[in-house]
Amino acid sequence: MLETERLFTQVADDDSLTKDDIFSMLSNRRRRLVLHHLHRQSGTASVRELSQQVAAWENGVSTDELKYKQRKRVYTSLHQTHLPKLDDIGVVVYDRDRGTVELTERAGQLEPYLNIQSEPTESWSVYYLALAGLSALIVFFAWVGFFPFPMLPDIVYAGVVTVVFAASAAVHTYQVRSATVDPDSAPPDSARPSRNPLDETVADGGEDGGD
Repeated sequence: MLETERLFTQVADDDSLTKDDIFSMLSNRRRRLVLHHLHRQSGTASVRELSQQVAAWENGVSTDELKYKQRKRVYTSLHQTHLPKLDDIGVVVYDRDRGTVELTERAGQLEPYLNIQSEPTESWSVYYLALAGLSALIVFFAWVGFFPFPMLPDIVYAGVVTVVFAASAAVHTYQVRSATVDPDSAPPDSARPSRNPLDETVADGGEDGGD
């Protein structure tokens, strides 16, 4: 079957990741960094590009400042370990022949755990609390007949409160569902590797093989 066909058919039978799958995929920093970079690149990247960017993040340098061994170590672990695992679980399609990686629809289920929004969202809990307080004041003033509230029927104020809450919920829902990654953004704190990039090599079994 063609790789492009797999992208749309591999999760047709069961589109939900289990908690074990999610925790397994996100338990490794390199996999989190791979997913972050793919999201900010609209879902597609080459293995070479991925290895360069992940190595740069791990070593705290730009891709132009990378040393050959730094990139090589990451390339090997991605090629031999992490990308096959992500492919097996249906989060990406890894085309070994072409050296490309592409996110599947299933990868969207990992977004809440990666915290990949480009900018911090407003504190919706505080907003809703304030809105509830304001609504309570409106209802109270209408109930006691505080001017000018008696000029309109109580049903009007109830309708206004309902519409405001519904509009706020709609905006909140849209913001969450349309969240994207800034192309220039660094990995979120949850994806940042330890200060010692060799820790990931140990976790991968210490491989440092050929390209």
